Amino acid sequence: MEGSKVFMIDQNRLPWEFSLVCFENYLDVCNAIVDMTTRGAGSIGAAAGFAMAQAALRSVDPDFLLKARSEIEATRPTARNLFYAAEKVYVAALQSANDALIAAHLIADECAEQGRMIGVNGNSLIQPGDTILTHCNAGWLALVDYGSALAPVYAAHHSNKNIRVFVDETRPRSQGARLTAWELHQEGVPHHVIADNAAAYYMSRKQISLCITGADRIACNGDTANKTGTLSRAIAARHFGIPFYIAAPSSTFDIDCPDGNSIVIEERNADEVLWQTGPDPNGDIHTIRVVNAQSKALNPAFDVTPAELITAFITEKGIFSPNEIQRFYGSKQ
Repeated sequence: MEGSKVFMIDQNRLPWEFSLVCFENYLDVCNAIVDMTTRGAGSIGAAAGFAMAQAALRSVDPDFLLKARSEIEATRPTARNLFYAAEKVYVAALQSANDALIAAHLIADECAEQGRMIGVNGNSLIQPGDTILTHCNAGWLALVDYGSALAPVYAAHHSNKNIRVFVDETRPRSQGARLTAWELHQEGVPHHVIADNAAAYYMSRKQISLCITGADRIACNGDTANKTGTLSRAIAARHFGIPFYIAAPSSTFDIDCPDGNSIVIEERNADEVLWQTGPDPNGDIHTIRVVNAQSKALNPAFDVTPAELITAFITEKGIFSPNEIQRFYGSKQ
């Protein structure tokens, strides 16, 4: 953020085009969160913080700030980091617009540092030659820098552990195929994109050593909301005896949420299922319908993985099993 301008990578144009977009109004940032110009738990949080700071630059009237906060929080109801950031910057904005700006920048910097430490801690779980399955995108695009699920992957790669990554495509928006694969290519990490439905097959062939995914909200009992399809990966991993890790910063843990049944699951527009976007041989991007014209669709953005299917949480503060989660919360104080 520079002045009142918020800059972000347009993730909807990747991997075909790398471009930056600029927003000068908090409502435009809200729209960017909704349409996934920016996405991923940490990046959504940073964007929400900057949007709240933009609102404060417009007015520090308490009623206006509360209205702006409500509009920001309505953009993506499942993502805990969004609420965390909006609340922190809102409280700062009640003091002054400058305090709001400082708070927003601190949240973004904190998010990047959390990603770095998740990489350091998670690297200890990865052995030379491991093949790692990940689901959706939880790299540096999703966490300001370094990433959550991909941070240990990058750390292991830079440690010359000769790893390989299986990338679930994660339809309907294909963040795995479009974003994770693009990131891994930029970092020089060996990888293969696989169809979502192929994950269990590769597990059964003993070709996956461990699974690492990110998270959008973690309840205080350890139940975890993440990109839809994460639950089926966790079930398959348990069946085949494969460790299943959730990598997330402490800001993703929701101490006020008792369990997964209390997590609001975002239902996104059915068009994301009915239509697909991509380039033709000339590089021109088109959106085409891939489903029968008379058919309808359902599109839950997330599902909830029960704590008993999770081997451990990889955080910036260390690695915790689900039954140690209260110790984790204690360390947050």
